[in-house]
Amino acid sequence: METNGSIKRPVVYLQRIQSFSACHRLHSTKLSDTENLALYDKCNHPNGHGHNYKVEVTLKGPVDPVNGMVCNLTDLKRYIEDAIMSVLDHKNIDKDVPYFKNHVSTMENISVFIWENMKQHLGDLLYEIRVYETDKNISWYRGETTD
Repeated sequence: METNGSIKRPVVYLQRIQSFSACHRLHSTKLSDTENLALYDKCNHPNGHGHNYKVEVTLKGPVDPVNGMVCNLTDLKRYIEDAIMSVLDHKNIDKDVPYFKNHVSTMENISVFIWENMKQHLGDLLYEIRVYETDKNISWYRGETTD
């Protein structure tokens, strides 16, 4: 592809899917025990509960004309191991992950947490993090914030 003397590279979306198992308890320190129970119901059980999460890491970038890749998949696998698996897999999210001392471990906040960890490795290539807490409950984050 050549336009006006400059080479345009195709932009491709690349995705890797990984699964991890973890437990958590939905509980906000900003609410009373009664308010937490009313809001989170059985997900507020004092001993927590677990999920087999699925996370999709999606990248967006130009295809490198030399190696033909947006990102080397070997590198992406290593980043996922470092930023997601070693931190979350087979962990109690609330007790083992310092970030969740100040954030309720909802799938929304888990999406943001994974984004922030993966962003350190991927920079602007990171397009989206999608977290499946169950087959029916899904959240995704693209780094957007509000004022």
